[in-house]
Amino acid sequence: MSTVVLDTITGKSTATTITIGSTPVVSASANSMTIRGEGSNQTSIQQGLAKAWWSSNDVTLKDSFNIASITDVAGSTYDFTFTNAMANDDYAYPCATLNTTGNDVILTTGVLTTRVRQKGIGSTDGSAGDTQPCGAAIGDLA
Repeated sequence: MSTVVLDTITGKSTATTITIGSTPVVSASANSMTIRGEGSNQTSIQQGLAKAWWSSNDVTLKDSFNIASITDVAGSTYDFTFTNAMANDDYAYPCATLNTTGNDVILTTGVLTTRVRQKGIGSTDGSAGDTQPCGAAIGDLA
């Protein structure tokens, strides 16, 4: 059984706004829930969240969200398969990999493929190499 503990219940002038502490949470229409961020800026709860993220050690996921599996395709190319697909292949892919110079990326709704280029201590060639790929997918879920 759940318990709700509160000091006061006060009716609001609109049914689309609730306040938690002193922070208003507003929903003007479906899928448009916002919350006040830094200062007076509004942040979309749906658009402002990573829909998938991962940290791995070669083909072993160390930690992840919405990632069903990781596959080492070949030549330091990895497939990250989403548990829940993205709505399209236009999502953002901010990526960080340990000691890298760059990545080749292929985005689809169900799989993100990335080729990791390693630049370790003393290495300047940026050749492909096994490393610890990590990253995120930010966009709309299907």
